[in-house]
Amino acid sequence: MSLTALRVVWGDVAKEVARRLGDAGIPDAKGQARRLVEQASGFEGGEYFAGLAEAPTRRQAAHLDSMLARRLAGEPLQFVLGRWGFRGLDLMVGPAVLIPRPETEVLAGLAIEELARRRSPGGLAVDLGTGSGAVGLAMATECHTARVVLTDVSPEALALARANLAGLGRAAVRVSVYQGSWFEALPEEMAGEVDVVVSNPPYVPDGEALPSVVADWEPQIALRGGPDGLDAARRILAGAHRWLRPEGSVLLELGPDQLDAAAAASRAGGLVVEAVHPDLAGRDRVLICRRP
Repeated sequence: MSLTALRVVWGDVAKEVARRLGDAGIPDAKGQARRLVEQASGFEGGEYFAGLAEAPTRRQAAHLDSMLARRLAGEPLQFVLGRWGFRGLDLMVGPAVLIPRPETEVLAGLAIEELARRRSPGGLAVDLGTGSGAVGLAMATECHTARVVLTDVSPEALALARANLAGLGRAAVRVSVYQGSWFEALPEEMAGEVDVVVSNPPYVPDGEALPSVVADWEPQIALRGGPDGLDAARRILAGAHRWLRPEGSVLLELGPDQLDAAAAASRAGGLVVEAVHPDLAGRDRVLICRRP
């Protein structure tokens, strides 16, 4: 039965949405139902519980019907909502980009710490393969004097990154956007001037199975990294020395079983491996290298 046919208040609608999600085997059905109801009703934060006693309009109920159908068809919640949070940012997301994940929040935090270690304020950071712009925009927001460059080979991804940049506020004046493959996107005058290179490159091996909610919806170009998943990482590590300042750093998010091979590639590219950091689950996730 369509939710538009229910003459009920939002609280009853939320319970019905949670029931349908749960019956479909979708995890955290109650939490996902709340996100859908928040999106349809406009009630968020402290307004949500007060709004549960109000009745939806036909237009709101129809919007919720549409979103629920998409979620039940397997589309990720983040794409259904069209937005997702990342380190306090509210980012627009869609099938052209990866969904921002907690592991990548760790990467962003470490990159922000690297910029903060500079003796003088400012610094130049490059987010290669930026996707939605999550990492680079977090750096621009939290490092108040840093210049940040976002790059991506995908024009569709950069359209989303630019849209998110437009909502960044005053920090947006310190952000530039370039299209191209990895370092090829950068202006030549940046060679030897970059303090931090950060990337969440595609690192899933071509033959590795992925859940359908990932494989069927998120862009393969941002997921698959070649036979061992390290094609993009090798290109970044091989080219980084030319673009970094002395003592500049490279931070890469990779799979836990790829860190040793990536460390060897960084040394072959003239970099020094400084650290490997775990993600929130305690698995090795971020490689930090430095130009001597």
